[in-house]
Amino acid sequence: MAIIKSLRGFTPKIGKNCFIAETAVIIGDVEIGDDCSIWYGAVLRGDVNSIRIGNRVNIQDNAVLHTTYQKTTIKVEDDVSIGHGVILHGAEVKQGALLGMGSTVMDNAVIGQGAIVAANALVLENTQVEPASVYAGVPAKFVKKVDPQLSRETNERIARNYLFYSGWYKEDKDKG
Repeated sequence: MAIIKSLRGFTPKIGKNCFIAETAVIIGDVEIGDDCSIWYGAVLRGDVNSIRIGNRVNIQDNAVLHTTYQKTTIKVEDDVSIGHGVILHGAEVKQGALLGMGSTVMDNAVIGQGAIVAANALVLENTQVEPASVYAGVPAKFVKKVDPQLSRETNERIARNYLFYSGWYKEDKDKG
């Protein structure tokens, strides 16, 4: 069973139709929208500041979301995919963005709408990732613009796929 823990007077709030894996950890000032999936080993640690997750967001295996005390929060808008092993620390991720596997996004960075952060990229503090663009590397730099409609469709498809996958786990749970 997932660890969902109240802390410092804050109890995590989880929306409707969400899948929370048995080994996920959600602590403190965390609010998760509807139709989200929080996968195995993911940690959302709202112990020192708030974490707000929109609708249809998937936070994949071993991702870590955390903030800086009294300085930064996390805001993730709708239809975002946070890949396996991502570290998201005190940053904002706009609608339809994709954080590739193993990427790190640091405090006060803003990932623009429909943007793609490549696998293993390091987005430094205060970086503004342009909407509908690809950033890659260490540190992450602009690589290219992508067609905004194609980016939106691709990223929304990934988000919908994870909602679909989570249904398999709900079905198995219902079967006992």
